[in-house]
Amino acid sequence: MLMTVLRVAIVGGGLGGLSAALALRAYGMQARVYEQAHQLGEIGAGIALYPNGLKILDRLGLRQQVSRIGTPLSAFCLYAPDGTLVSVERYGREATPLGIHHGDLQLVLAGALPDDVVHAGWRCIDFAQNDEVAAVSFDNGVTVEADVVIAADGIHSVLQRYVVEPTEPVFSGMVAYRGLIPGAQLPDWPHDLVAWGGEGKHLMTYPVRAGELINYVGVVPANEQTGETSSNAASPAELTAEFADWNPQVRRLVTAVDTTSVFGLYDRDPLPRWVLGRLALLGDAAHPMLPHMAQGTNQALEDAMALATLLRGATATDVPQALLRYQRLRLDRTARIQQYARTNGIREDSALAVSLGHPWVVNYDVERAALDLLRTSE
Repeated sequence: MLMTVLRVAIVGGGLGGLSAALALRAYGMQARVYEQAHQLGEIGAGIALYPNGLKILDRLGLRQQVSRIGTPLSAFCLYAPDGTLVSVERYGREATPLGIHHGDLQLVLAGALPDDVVHAGWRCIDFAQNDEVAAVSFDNGVTVEADVVIAADGIHSVLQRYVVEPTEPVFSGMVAYRGLIPGAQLPDWPHDLVAWGGEGKHLMTYPVRAGELINYVGVVPANEQTGETSSNAASPAELTAEFADWNPQVRRLVTAVDTTSVFGLYDRDPLPRWVLGRLALLGDAAHPMLPHMAQGTNQALEDAMALATLLRGATATDVPQALLRYQRLRLDRTARIQQYARTNGIREDSALAVSLGHPWVVNYDVERAALDLLRTSE
């Protein structure tokens, strides 16, 4: 019997959507990405890729490219506001995370896809499905039919409401000042994850773009909710004032900041389900999490590889059951990481020892876990 190739429509061209397209295509599926922005640009700042995410990029054939533009981070050092060392978490060679610019990684992922895969300027407005097919409608008047639809469209997902009753994101009471400093301005800055925490706030730095830039994130309390976006320009003086009486190294960093942006830190309580019929949620559409475990991007990469592995060899008829397996594999794990991220934030802000490299998180192999699930489901 002749097998037809599964058609997969991915709504959202962020890191999760692009990596899903690569993983699905590597397994022989026809995946296309529909992104509402008119172009993929150099957005965001730094992210830390841990071994659980790097494994996936390796299997997609991108590890060397990513390593060239990233910076290995050999340790995570946490200090109190006065500069007293609180804790050190050293990473072995096989567990070393990589600091990388969000925009650089996005361009690597997009560049690995054929030119006709990513469709920019397509804003999703509607979704429908029946037992045989799903259909996604866009604001340009086009409706795309697919065997599978993946909602990788972020914390404000348009498609989430077709899976669960919509709920508002949960504001953490904190905002983050974020940006990049040319490494030449701080030539002797540590090439590790370094954070100072206490008095209800914290500041973290690490290098990206092979050390060319220093990424910083300053997390402070806020009385009012702020939109979840990095496009709200802020005054560097606001950041400087937040850490004005901290140790000299912190003051040196914040006074080197020329431009900064501020955004609210939000997550969401774990959803009761991620899939319905032929539609599956991925990344922040499924499990937005606070940044205090450095796992947002890594978990989106895990989602992408899990979906591709569990859909491999499936027919259109098999799709709903395959997506239920995806939910079974991913929901509890990400819910646990969401909770750990909340707890880590409290500990960092209180100058208590924090771990970002929990073995159960960073040593996890999602592809192996998906294959194990397939074997036990037979």
